[in-house]
Formats: sequence, C-alpha cells, structure tokens
Amino acid sequence: MAQRRYVLSVDQGTTSCRATVLDAKLKVCGVGQKEFTQFFPRPGWVEHDLNEIWTTTEWCIARALRAAGLKGSDLAAVGITNQRETTGLWHRGTGKPLHKAIVWQDRRTSAFCSELKARGHEATVKETTGLVLDPYFSGTKLKWLLDEVQGARTRAEAGELCFGTIDSWLVYKMTGHAAHVTDVSNASRTMLMGLSSLQWDDGMRALLDVPAQVLPRIAASAEVYGMTRGMASLPDGIPVSGMAGDQQAALFGQACFTPGESKCTYGTGAFLLMNVGDQPVASKAGLLTTVGWKLDGKTTYALEGSSFIAGAAVQWLRDGLQLIKKAEDVEALAKTVKSSGAVVFVPALAGLGAPHWRPDARGLFAGIDRSTTRGHLARAVLEGIALQIQDLAEAMKLDSGRDIPAFKVDGGAVKNDLLMQYQADILGTNVVRPKNVETTSLGAAFLGGLGVGFWKSADDIRKAWKADKVFKPKMSEGDRAQHLGKWREAVKRA
Repeated sequence: MAQRRYVLSVDQGTTSCRATVLDAKLKVCGVGQKEFTQFFPRPGWVEHDLNEIWTTTEWCIARALRAAGLKGSDLAAVGITNQRETTGLWHRGTGKPLHKAIVWQDRRTSAFCSELKARGHEATVKETTGLVLDPYFSGTKLKWLLDEVQGARTRAEAGELCFGTIDSWLVYKMTGHAAHVTDVSNASRTMLMGLSSLQWDDGMRALLDVPAQVLPRIAASAEVYGMTRGMASLPDGIPVSGMAGDQQAALFGQACFTPGESKCTYGTGAFLLMNVGDQPVASKAGLLTTVGWKLDGKTTYALEGSSFIAGAAVQWLRDGLQLIKKAEDVEALAKTVKSSGAVVFVPALAGLGAPHWRPDARGLFAGIDRSTTRGHLARAVLEGIALQIQDLAEAMKLDSGRDIPAFKVDGGAVKNDLLMQYQADILGTNVVRPKNVETTSLGAAFLGGLGVGFWKSADDIRKAWKADKVFKPKMSEGDRAQHLGKWREAVKRA
C-alpha cells in the first residue's frame, strides 16, 4: 500500500464516462473521457447499452493511466460515481444484459405512476422513501423490465438476475461478477429503500412487484466492496472502495459537510442539494429527501431539487437544431445579443422535475417574433437553465427554513461565465465556482480513498477545496421580477 500513491475516480455520467487519477493532495494527474451512444426508441424513451458503458469505462481508465504516466498497480483504490436511477437488469452468472438500461430521463412508466397516484399510494411512497411518484426513479423502470422482457420475472424470482443502478453494474464488472452491491445514496433513488431503515422496504417491493432476489446488498459509501478481477484496464487486486450517486458525490466533493451547506451541479440535468444533517427533512415544497452518504456508521441526509434538462438543452441546440457546432460555442452565440428580449425557454424536454413534477410538460420557446435570432434562442436556453434553479432554490428555502448565503456550483456548464452571472442575478446571491469544477469525480475519489484509509478524514477535502471565482448579483430587483414573471407564465404553458 505504501507504493500505491494514487486513487482512481470513475464518473459514469449520462452522456459520457470520465476516469480521473488523483494523488494524495487531490491533484489531477490524468484524465480519460469518452461519450457513448444515446438511444431514443420512442418519444419519451431513453436507453443506454450496458455493455457499451462498460467498454467505455475500460477505455477511459486506460487513457487516464496513460495520461498520468502510471500503471494500475500504482492505485490504492477505486471510487465510483454514477448517473443515478438508470436501471439495468442482467444475468447473475454471465453478466449478459437482458435489455438496454432504462435511463433516468425515460418517461415510459408515466401511466403506471399516475395509476399508483389514483390508487392513493403517493403519500405512503413519500413517507417511506422521501421520493415522489414519478417515472424518474428506478422502481417503476425495474417493474417494466420484469413485466415486459420475456421470461425476466420468472428468472428474477429464481435468483438468476441482478438489478442495479450503474454503480452496481460497474462494481459487478470490476470485481469479475463477484460483488452485487449498491451504496445507500444510490439505493435511496430507487423508490425501494426505506429512508430511515436504509434497507429494502417490503411494502415498496410489494407495491412495485419486485422480488427480493434481484436486489443488490446495500452498503456504506466508503468500504471495500471487492477487488478488481479480470479487467482489461486494471490488474487484479485493486480495492473498489467508494461509491455514491453523482449528485451526492458532488455534495461531498464540494466539502458541504455542515448542515445548510449547498451545491448545484450543472450536467446533463441540474441538481441542487443541501446537507440537512443526520435526520431526514420531509419536503412540503415538492423537493426530495435523499441520503447524502453513510460513513463510519453515520448517515448524512440531503434535500434535493432536480431539473431534468440543463446541459442536455445545449446538446439539443448542437445536435437537434444544429445552431452551434460545439457545446462551448453557446456562450459566444448568446453574447451576440444584449438580452433574450421577449424570448423565454422552458427546458421541459423530458418533463418538469422539482418542484413542479409534471412528466407531461414539454419544452417551450415563448415570445418569438420576426426579430428573434439564433442569439436570442441561445441566450434564452442559458437563462432557462438558471431559472429552473431559481425555482428549486425558493423551494429549498421554504423546506429548510434557511437562506442560501452562497451557492457552490460545479459541472461542465459552470465554465460558462454568462450562465453563472445570470444565475447569480436571478438568485440574488453569490455564486461560487471552485478551482476544480469536476467535484463529482473528486467526491468519488475521496470516498474511495477513505474506504481504504488513504485519507483519514473529511477535513482533508475541506482543506483542499478552493474557490476560483465569485459571481455577484448585478441585476436590479425590478428587472429580476420581470424575468421571473415571464418565466412563470411560460412554465404554465409548457
């Protein structure tokens, strides 16, 4: 272990995988990143190929090690963070997927969720799991796979199949099929785990008709789940020892260890989380109560607001409308106009998440006229991303009874100064960008290191966190009220 002076972080996201090698001082030594295929078989359906996710992960790990000039044997640990809720089902013995993974954005179970609401189950689901009845979460996706894939339910009941979110899939593959495990943060997103018990809940399993045999073991966020075995990119015997869903990993990587500390991650979607301490806080404003992490037997809970579409809206401008060639071009295009004028964009391309929870909502441009240009559309898209976050922040203030004195931000989109300044303006509070904006990867690495004693305590990451830039609000209260008024009217029409 003395010669193993590095930790590998694997961040398996919605559109790409990123592997990062860090040293003991949390310096980034090497990175490998690669996109993978998105499948849209029907309107509202989104899928991923589990095998492609695995080969992409292997490729990224090998590239990160080459970039760092290191061997796999130099690694002390592997930490994993992942897109949450995305649901896979595979054969326990062979590892062969039975179907493409159903992505968190997928809306195919909307009708079933509506049926459960009509039958009066919504309050019980929220009280038990901290979640709302929405197709976003894994439980109804798993039921769909068990019901619709030929023979799946019979094989699951016989113990032949494994369900997992992407963390479970990666650990299963990394350990040569030895470990079928998830951590509490990912389990809390399935609609199958009791928020207080931290165990699979029999009542929720019965409601969603999920056999116990298909479920992984629920573990802490930092412990040794197994050793690498049979990988192309790593030697056997490296501990896989840290795991958290991407948003919880980012909260950890932003050093939000004190109740009240908050962060917002701008990735494919946008996610605002607040540390609320060692007891869950029930939301009355449409937010979710979730597990942040479990370390040394102690559980930290969080309030969360989720916007399904953030960076994905910019990708849509690039790939769908072909208004830009690269995602980074959106800022320059938006700067070709001084304001978005009358144009408002509601990014409901996969429905609306918190605090609205309208799976039937659809994306909307409002206020278009003959003077509207590509620049207005681009600027309105950036503003729409920030306006969603304003809705989440207001809900979080109501639930927590706390103001958010400063807003820590991370993710690829926070490099966009125009977006960050507008976010500060519309929130009316400072937005703080850290030097290392890939805090999701940072959180996963730190959990992996804690799992093997590479780092001793969370104080090490708090010392390492440093701010890069603070965006201070400049918009007048009158202009802010006008922007919010246009936004709220547009949301009603989405």
